[in-house]
Amino acid sequence: MQLATLKLSVDAHVATVTLNRPDVRNAFNETVIEELTGTFRALATNDDVRAIVLAAEGVAFCAGADLNWMKKMAGYSDTENRADAMTLAVMLNTIYRCPKPVIARVQGDTYAGGVGLAAVADIVVAVDTAHFCLSEAKLGLIPATIGPYVMRALGEQASRRYFVTAERFTATTAQRLGLVHELVSADALDSTVGALAKALVDNSPNAVKECKRLVQDFAGRAIDEAAIADTAERIAKIRACDEGREGVRSFLEKRSPSWRDAS
Repeated sequence: MQLATLKLSVDAHVATVTLNRPDVRNAFNETVIEELTGTFRALATNDDVRAIVLAAEGVAFCAGADLNWMKKMAGYSDTENRADAMTLAVMLNTIYRCPKPVIARVQGDTYAGGVGLAAVADIVVAVDTAHFCLSEAKLGLIPATIGPYVMRALGEQASRRYFVTAERFTATTAQRLGLVHELVSADALDSTVGALAKALVDNSPNAVKECKRLVQDFAGRAIDEAAIADTAERIAKIRACDEGREGVRSFLEKRSPSWRDAS
């Protein structure tokens, strides 16, 4: 896939997808959305890739929607607006549902749709100087397509505030609210992301995929008889699979599992 707005590299089972529009603070447009969707779909089925880092060039991680794209949208019909919004919604869900764990490497300010990009990642590492802002209300808009993911990350009460005030908030606040997992200096950003990626690669690829799916399927779900039966079925299946058997054997035999030897 020829990429105009992204850079892609794969090393030691870790794919790095880098937003590469620093001149516009890595803002979205139709091309960015199309390329992110296609890239994550391809990585989802690439057996050599076990973890994905979502990064960005320049001073900002992502400033949300590109101004020229927004100007075009102003002239869209209702049908065109719905179709356009759906492409963004599909892109976000493609990243969120990607079976490979995604680490967001947030090196700078993150606004509007950029907050959505961080929220769909499984792990967010941010520099301590970054700011976040759900700025849509200032423009007469709402954070609709990103909303479900941001609410899961920030929680309902914080979302009630920041959706309507469109205030900037610090990376420290983002970590306190749960959007950011690790808060680091700029000098420690790459080493922290690298250590997390290495931890993911060292684990069973199948178990990592199923752990991610477990959280998505059960977060907020009632613990009823159906849920209990579902969890029992899942652990029974993974115990019987090749990686499950190999993992237990390697532990008992005090050796590295085969997937780690191959990494």
